[in-house]
Amino acid sequence: MRETAQILLGPDAAPDALPPAAGELDTLTRTLRGHLELLVPEVEMATGRFHKDNIPRHCALACVGEVRGRLRVQPRPGLNAAAAHARRLARVLTALCDHYEALHALLAKEEESDDDHS
Repeated sequence: MRETAQILLGPDAAPDALPPAAGELDTLTRTLRGHLELLVPEVEMATGRFHKDNIPRHCALACVGEVRGRLRVQPRPGLNAAAAHARRLARVLTALCDHYEALHALLAKEEESDDDHS
């Protein structure tokens, strides 16, 4: 997932960089959308294991809301607009991956702590 996002967000993918070819951009955008659609339920499931006042839980759920908003948006016509849209999807995918990893690290830490106290 991160590798797909990095194609659009790498060092050569500055906002003024030339976008990928239309066919490649369409494939990347569809792939990013698919990754996001797979990851959202996983993050939501992980947040369900935390107390409602947990700050990482709130941050992850805010990111899920951002993802849903990005997935509803259709890019304006034109290759540059499509590239900007794909970059926004790539950025939110990277953020969601960060939240997924952070939540699972916290869960692993809790389980480890529970094992130590048993």
